Amino acid sequence: MEMAMSFVYPPPPSMLLNTMSVMGLAALAHVGWSEVRGNHLKYSKFVSSSSQTQPQKHRFGSFSSRIGMLLIYIPAFLAAAASFFVIPSDDLRFLLLKSALALHFFKRIFEVLCIHKYSGEMAVDTALNVTTSYFSSTVLMLYSQTFTLGLTEPAFDLKLIGVVMFVVGIIGNLYHHVLLAKLRNEEGGKKKVYKIPKGGLFNTVICPHYLFEIIVFWSFFVISQTIYSFSFAMGTTFYLVGRSYATRRWYLSKFDDFPKHVKALVPFVF
Repeated sequence: MEMAMSFVYPPPPSMLLNTMSVMGLAALAHVGWSEVRGNHLKYSKFVSSSSQTQPQKHRFGSFSSRIGMLLIYIPAFLAAAASFFVIPSDDLRFLLLKSALALHFFKRIFEVLCIHKYSGEMAVDTALNVTTSYFSSTVLMLYSQTFTLGLTEPAFDLKLIGVVMFVVGIIGNLYHHVLLAKLRNEEGGKKKVYKIPKGGLFNTVICPHYLFEIIVFWSFFVISQTIYSFSFAMGTTFYLVGRSYATRRWYLSKFDDFPKHVKALVPFVF
């Protein structure tokens, strides 16, 4: 335990943060396990249950995937951008965290508007759940960082390593999103036809964009070195591991020629 605490700031004197660190991790782990079991968040290729061949009527309705994705990312971006004015600080670590969060969600909004090709829908309850998760986690990561101001740095200062991880993650994620968008262009734009992705790490894993997204969320922890950001990075990892497993299983069920050597998330491993 003493060794672990060399990498993070002490737990903050906040019942909210300490409770949400546990509850958020548990909730995301549960969602990841639900993906493995076939109970998916209703967006992208999983907008309908795997057992259904016809479009599903969602309990609370649905809207276009583009609208849903914008709803997911804009509140978190606004929270990160507002933090520069609401919580002014000349602390370098805090500035790096604010910048990384704002840039990450700005990039996602840019992708929704300019890169991704959408033809499906998203369930309203899924959009609201994910929106709440991203917004609350962004606010809580920033709030958690306020408790570190004036404290002694952890024994191992990792923030510059975190910046490198962030750059690698965001570029890798963007590159593979561009490859997916090009695939949709080849399919005829709005026509909803799935093909096996090729190029980049798609030749070894079916969800390299998830792998780089995981790196981005771990970079938030490595930059901030707070317990809450560690909890959210771990929870996000659990969710995307489950989602990537479900995605590979979906491709195996749809394509007889799906390469068996192509893993779900980590090349040659998983």
